[in-house]
Amino acid sequence: MDSKETPIRIEHREALAYLLTEAAEIEHGLMGCYLYAAWSLGARDTNRPHGEAIERWRKVILEVAFDEMQHLASVANLSNAIGAMPHYQRNNYPVAPGYHPAGVVVSLAPFCLATIEHFIYLERPEGSEDPDGAGFTSPANYARGGREDRLVPGAHDYKTVGHLYRGIEEGLAHLAEKLGEANLFDGDPRLQLDGKLLAMPAVTPITDVASARVAIEAIVAQGEGAAGCPEGSHYMRFVGVRNELRAILAKEPDFSPASHRATNPVMRKPPIAENRIWVDAEPAASVLDVGNALYVFMLRGLGTLTSPVALNPIARSLALQCALQGMRVMSPLGELLAELPASTTNPDVKAGLTFTMSRSVTPMPEPRGALRSLHENAASIAIGLRKHVVPLAPALEGAAAAIESLAKELADAAEEAVAPTLDGAPAPKKKLPIAPADYNPGAIEVVNGEKITILYEGKRCIHTRHCVLQTPGVFLANVKGPWIHPDDAEIEHLVHTAKDCPSGAIRYERHDGGPNEAPPDVNVLRIREAGPYALNATTNLIGHGPLLRATLCRCGASQNKPFCDGSHHVIEFDATGEPTTRESKPLDVRGGDLEVRPLENGPLQVTGPLEICSGTGRTVDRLNGVRLCRCGGSATKPFCDGTHAKIGFKSTNEPTIPPGEVSASQPNAVRLGSKI
Repeated sequence: MDSKETPIRIEHREALAYLLTEAAEIEHGLMGCYLYAAWSLGARDTNRPHGEAIERWRKVILEVAFDEMQHLASVANLSNAIGAMPHYQRNNYPVAPGYHPAGVVVSLAPFCLATIEHFIYLERPEGSEDPDGAGFTSPANYARGGREDRLVPGAHDYKTVGHLYRGIEEGLAHLAEKLGEANLFDGDPRLQLDGKLLAMPAVTPITDVASARVAIEAIVAQGEGAAGCPEGSHYMRFVGVRNELRAILAKEPDFSPASHRATNPVMRKPPIAENRIWVDAEPAASVLDVGNALYVFMLRGLGTLTSPVALNPIARSLALQCALQGMRVMSPLGELLAELPASTTNPDVKAGLTFTMSRSVTPMPEPRGALRSLHENAASIAIGLRKHVVPLAPALEGAAAAIESLAKELADAAEEAVAPTLDGAPAPKKKLPIAPADYNPGAIEVVNGEKITILYEGKRCIHTRHCVLQTPGVFLANVKGPWIHPDDAEIEHLVHTAKDCPSGAIRYERHDGGPNEAPPDVNVLRIREAGPYALNATTNLIGHGPLLRATLCRCGASQNKPFCDGSHHVIEFDATGEPTTRESKPLDVRGGDLEVRPLENGPLQVTGPLEICSGTGRTVDRLNGVRLCRCGGSATKPFCDGTHAKIGFKSTNEPTIPPGEVSASQPNAVRLGSKI
């Protein structure tokens, strides 16, 4: 730590919780600043002057904003770990001087050289002397002067965000020694966010000092105060943008890719108009209202996801969907606002999302209230999208429909939750169960019936809902306690339902003398529209043993590779399920053993007979070996074209063989003319 920076000392849990609250507000605030600057670059067009450079800059800023979202989730984990409530509140932009340390100015500004220099200043490592961007210097050199000897915690000063996190890290270690590690980390571990759930790989559960240090070091190394300033850090990435922008400005001083975008737009008429743009022009004002409602909806979803309400698995799943839907739709709304006139008095200025906060985003403390609140928000947002946004951006009709559908799910779940009573009346019969202490969403449920046993592996489920629609008496949605009842349907009908499960999440074992599931006569891989591969074959999936049915990721984003986990919805994967038919001849052998080997950071290597079909059943190709794209980037989908190497695709925790090797069991398995 720089000798000029006063150490931050923490002597009690309340002070640590206070400091984590400030860290959450910093991460949250910077995320909005970065998103605003990225969206201010306007429509994506690589053909405009310096279009390719602009798109690189947008990508860098958006990726850093995503990292800040991961940091906010990690701080939520830290808070929950020590028994404090995760904090998603913050002051509205622009944040008043003195709320953060004097050098931390948090405001919404469009992309320009001064803005990038400000981002560099915010992300600078400890001991750095980088100057702040022009116009961002705080007008008052206010010293907050928090003291560790006070019972009521106060705000500490720090020069860098890295300094703040060092104080948190040292405070955790000190309190663990002072109070006992088990006493300090007394939060319910079931409330910890996991990157696999959120599609955020940097987010890891925190249950002790060691895991807390891992999370904090990841935040610091990623950008805020990283010693040595690695090339991939936020600081160095912003330096790269600045240097490229400076080179262009040296030759073209008038270059301004985000000209006429508002600085510090606000949703409501401000009492102090200086340095603010009131967005009062239509349609921008109405679009902004929908955008901010969506933003608060996302925060309420996150709050619910990290609250005790999420101890029941149904509420947890729905809260996650609220957060992800909010994140997904905010980006196109932010870009749309950047193209709309903001002000009736200054029509040349374009608007932008203001990220206006509600006075509270804390979820209701019980499931019915929390879910009903989210339902009402979702229903209103769907109406607002259709009324104010879809007429300007028809492509967002799908987003409106998705949020409307989510609202219905939330309403149904709320009706089955327990409502608090004041008169001693009995609770409704149906309710959302609180998860038992050993709740594990990835476990295999084994449910024995009189004639058949059903096995359900939730981690592989992709929610096609064939089970609850075909045999609703057996597979019950949104119920308390047991939800699979094998004896409530004719056994042949139940067997048919199980075989219709494309992911293999549902399997069965008969004990009535009837046959168990037989290998298919033809090994078939079906390509789902904008989704995974659905495989039905006698398959040896390396690392996962034999199976007959599976849905395998092809978007590259799954956190449960090689299986699909629904991440294609999160990243809005766009890939046809109807690729062009390739000329092929009938296979001599259409069934039999098939080997699927996920190659490290590469495609799925398939050896053995396989017929690839479109989503509608049309034959795409018939072959005895192939490499299938799973990075999501191939131009010859579903076949690999080597794009995974160009885009740096990464796979993790999978048994592999080196790229280029062929299975010894099928040395000539690759079809002549196929992409290798």
